[in-house]
Amino acid sequence: MTEHKPIIGISLGDFNGIGPEVTLKALSDSKILRMCTPVLYGSVKVLSKYRKLMNLEDWSLHSAKTIEQIAHKKTNVINCWEEHLEIQPGKVTPEAGRSAYIALKTATEDLKKGVLDAIVTAPINKHNIQNEEFPYPGHTEYFAHEFAAQETVMLLVSGDLRVGVVTGHIPLSAVPAAITKAKVLSKVNALIKALKDDFGINKPRIAVLGLNPHAGEDGLLGSEENEIIGPAIGELRHKGHLVYGPYPADGFFGALQYKKYDAVLAMYHDQGLIPFKTLAFDDGVNYTAGLSVVRTSPDHGTAYSLAGKNQAKEASMRAAIFLACDIVKHRKEMLSLQHTTH
Repeated sequence: MTEHKPIIGISLGDFNGIGPEVTLKALSDSKILRMCTPVLYGSVKVLSKYRKLMNLEDWSLHSAKTIEQIAHKKTNVINCWEEHLEIQPGKVTPEAGRSAYIALKTATEDLKKGVLDAIVTAPINKHNIQNEEFPYPGHTEYFAHEFAAQETVMLLVSGDLRVGVVTGHIPLSAVPAAITKAKVLSKVNALIKALKDDFGINKPRIAVLGLNPHAGEDGLLGSEENEIIGPAIGELRHKGHLVYGPYPADGFFGALQYKKYDAVLAMYHDQGLIPFKTLAFDDGVNYTAGLSVVRTSPDHGTAYSLAGKNQAKEASMRAAIFLACDIVKHRKEMLSLQHTTH
């Protein structure tokens, strides 16, 4: 870990999507260079093409072959491939998928060496990135595997709104079987640890949503709340944690109850992400809680329909970079606190 500004790696993602555009736009904000040293993993050629497309040529990118050659007062680019690849904004191509993986792998190797303080991942296409080394549904599962995480939580963050999910990228039909008492306990415990270590919240308050409509209506509309979710919450409360629920998801968000809690744990992807994106679509950040390293990303996809048109908004990417810097700072503070108390 560096003693000066944190070094934040940014993997370029699918270069035919909006990743290069939102990354360049976010990095043109002068506040970013004051807060961190950004290191883009991708290609100067690709980025130069997008800079021309978007008239962002008045600031310079510092090209480096390795992390040791970066400049701390500039936006750095580590070239992860040399060959000339055709950039086709809005098109799904095998080259873009392969390049997204090479950029991600190179950044991950530097993260493992400890020369990066955090990584921000621009969007990938989950189909064209697939290969023997990347058989995962997404970034979250890839990082969980690479850093041998016991439990991770996909946590969507916008200011004080934080929404996590018990089950992530799985079919809706597989959700009920995947919700067990052990899984709910494991996710809540990972969430509590992240809220303390990564967000500096000493005694976090967590709301847990039910799985079924009306949180099961006392068993009338489903038994998971009475048999699985409720008992898990009871066990956590018995240990002194401030965990509440299970709440009916619709009324919980409709009545703005989320404002009373430090985080909300939803049972499945859309139950948590639909209200989150409705409330915070432009500046939401996807954070992988439970990793030994810090990883954030914008909460949108490749958005091929916008690629190359200079229309994509960079607020979510900028927020992802700022959140990565904040979490690095919180983790350092927690470490120094632990050293002084031992």
